[in-house]
This record gives sequence, structure tokens and C-alpha cells, in this order.
Amino acid sequence: MASGSDLERLRRYWDRNSRGYDRQMDFFDRKLFGDTRQWACARATGEVLEVAIGTGLNLSFYPDNVRLTGIDFSPGMLAYARRRADDLGRQVRLLVEDAQRLDLPDASFDTVVSTFALCGIPDERAAVAEMVRVLRPGGLLVLADHVRSTSRPARAVQFLLDAVMVPIGGEHFRRRPIEHVREHDVTVEAHERFKLGIVERLAARKAQR
Repeated sequence: MASGSDLERLRRYWDRNSRGYDRQMDFFDRKLFGDTRQWACARATGEVLEVAIGTGLNLSFYPDNVRLTGIDFSPGMLAYARRRADDLGRQVRLLVEDAQRLDLPDASFDTVVSTFALCGIPDERAAVAEMVRVLRPGGLLVLADHVRSTSRPARAVQFLLDAVMVPIGGEHFRRRPIEHVREHDVTVEAHERFKLGIVERLAARKAQR
């Protein structure tokens, strides 16, 4: 897990980049991610936690009847999320939190959603464990991210991207969050990969007790 100084450096990085984040993600949403935001948010029910909500790009896709909490460790990102929520008339509780150590009670959400965020969290295994912890028994974990490709040439490009982007902004291109999800007592109910296996999305149900 990253040290406190490393986390502060990453926080400053994302605060600085919050202004141009939407323009950057608009390109990737159109060219690579497709309907993934809609796919993820449509599965949300009840009390919903979005981990690393960023600038709130998912807010318009959630069903109207969910009760939404969003966390991010960048206050700059959350400022944009608050403005977007206000523009949409969406009620959302926004909190500055570290996804690796959530200050939230066990079993407090029916759905946990995280899209294109685990790539930038220093300890993604700890973040997945925290998401499962705060899920109620029978709750749904919904994840989507860019991951290690199934194509060898694409993996070579991702290796080079890691060499540049991990030191700059802590963004990884060769992770597979599903590997950590499967360490927990959950059942994967939906799973898809596309765009040379670079985009992976899944929905996993926490076991009933």
C-alpha cells in the first residue's frame, strides 16, 4: 500500500487533472468503453456506493430511485461531481475517502459500483476487499476497467504505458481486478471483455449469510 506521502502526491495529481478529466474520458468513452457506464449503473439498486466517483460522469446513468453515496480521495474531483449533481438535480452524498481504507460501516450498501478507477488506486486488492466488506449479504459489486489485454501486441503497448504513467499518476494498464474479486465469497453473475480484451466489466453477488 502506498505511503502517506505517495497518496498526497497522487491526490495533488488528480486535483490538478480534474479540470481536463471529462474531456479525456469523453474520448475513451466514445472510442473504447462504449456503453459501459450505462451497463454498470443500470444494475444499481437500493443504497449505492460509487467508489472513486471522480467528476461524477456516471451520475446521469443511475436509476432515479437509488440512494447514492460517492467517495473519492481528490477534493478537486468531488467539486466537479457536486456541480454535476446539482445540475442534474441528483441527490448524492459526496465524501473524501481513501478507497483502500473506507471509513464506512460493514454491510451498509446494496450495490457498490466502481468504473475505470481501480487502475489508479495504489492497492487495488485492498480496495476490492473494502468494497466487498461494505456490501450487504446478497449485495452486488459492479466493476469496470481497462485491463491487461488478451492481445500480445496490445500488452506490449500497455507495458510501455505502465512505464510512463505509473510514476507520473499511478495509473496501471495491466491489472485484472476480477482476480481479486474471486478471492472473496462472491458469485460472478455477469462478465464481459471487449476491444482486444482491454475493457472488462463484471457484476458479482456477495454470498448470503
